[in-house]
Amino acid sequence: MPILAAEPSLFPDNLLEDYGDESFERRWWAIYTKSRQEKSLARQLLGMEVPFYLPLIPKTNLIRGRKFTSQIPLFGSYMFLFANEEERIKALTTERIVQLLPAPPGQEIAQDLQNIRALIKAGAPLTLESRLAVGRRVRVKTGALMGLEGVILSRRSEERLLVGVRFLQQGVSVLIQDFQVEPI
Repeated sequence: MPILAAEPSLFPDNLLEDYGDESFERRWWAIYTKSRQEKSLARQLLGMEVPFYLPLIPKTNLIRGRKFTSQIPLFGSYMFLFANEEERIKALTTERIVQLLPAPPGQEIAQDLQNIRALIKAGAPLTLESRLAVGRRVRVKTGALMGLEGVILSRRSEERLLVGVRFLQQGVSVLIQDFQVEPI
């Protein structure tokens, strides 16, 4: 039973499918928000029709013997903006932003965000990972995660696929079997 109705986490709905064209003076930005302001900022950006992505994952809490599920930001205090200069300034007027970090030009961050969204949609149990180490890149060749690219990690004798936002040096990992991946 959710505590609140699902919040918008992506605007427009096809943003990550159509991320590729930065020719319209739009670029990706990582937004560092004030503490616990990610969803409020997302609601405001939705009202202003400014393109954004806020990765949300379900979290189940036990309160007085009852289970409640809520949606929490995957990366605390971070969300992503795909904006031109006018939209960037609109976002800054919300007074919920501490810092805007410009992403390097190119498709890398958009591809990373698309991979993160695919993992969330797959419903896989995710583990937040920080400070990504350089490792061997692989592509998942079978199963629900087929086509995702990431890095293989070994943690507590388990093989995990790390899918990261390289720009932020953070990511998430999911358990994976070695037969499911192929080197890139």
